[in-house]
Amino acid sequence: MAANSAVRPLWLVADDGVRLEAELVVPAEPWAAVLLAHPHPLHGGTMRALVTSELFRTLPPHGVAVLRFNFRGVEGSAGTHGHGVDEQRDVVAGIDTLVGAAPDRPLVVAGWSFGADTSLAVVDARLAGWYAVAPPLRILAPDAYLAATDPRPKRLEVPEHDEFNPPDRARSTTAGWHNTEVEVIPGADHFLAGRTGLVAERLVAFLRSV
Repeated sequence: MAANSAVRPLWLVADDGVRLEAELVVPAEPWAAVLLAHPHPLHGGTMRALVTSELFRTLPPHGVAVLRFNFRGVEGSAGTHGHGVDEQRDVVAGIDTLVGAAPDRPLVVAGWSFGADTSLAVVDARLAGWYAVAPPLRILAPDAYLAATDPRPKRLEVPEHDEFNPPDRARSTTAGWHNTEVEVIPGADHFLAGRTGLVAERLVAFLRSV
């Protein structure tokens, strides 16, 4: 495992000029990069939410560069909540920065809940794939999930007892999606208490497969 590097606070700027607070960790010689997108801003979601924080902590020792940020309107980020639409600009701003920090490395966007849904609407050419943790798949209109028709790999990590989108529903919703796998997180609900280690372990395995 690579040694963890210092956390670097920084600002992202979306293409509409909105400034977003963020944090970046780049280990020595990273072999992959992950952009983290947090859960719903109107329900207490921030870049320091449970799953986002655990991935931010555990990925760098595995040699993975990682960037987390607050969506517009959250904590120190400027702007106002955009119902998952304007937030797609925020995801792209994160990609812009992370590509520069870890060039020529496979980059995956890993969102949790609202962050997962928002990320699945972004089909930036620089992405190697999507890792969606407990995606509700109802934040946006069904045709807004542009990743559905993209050939790049998508892994949906769905809690066994998810209150918003349980495994059977997730499989039905994504039945026609391209190159998409639904994997169940046993014993977990939407908030994944006690299961964040497994989410991180599976994300590292997914990164090695893209």
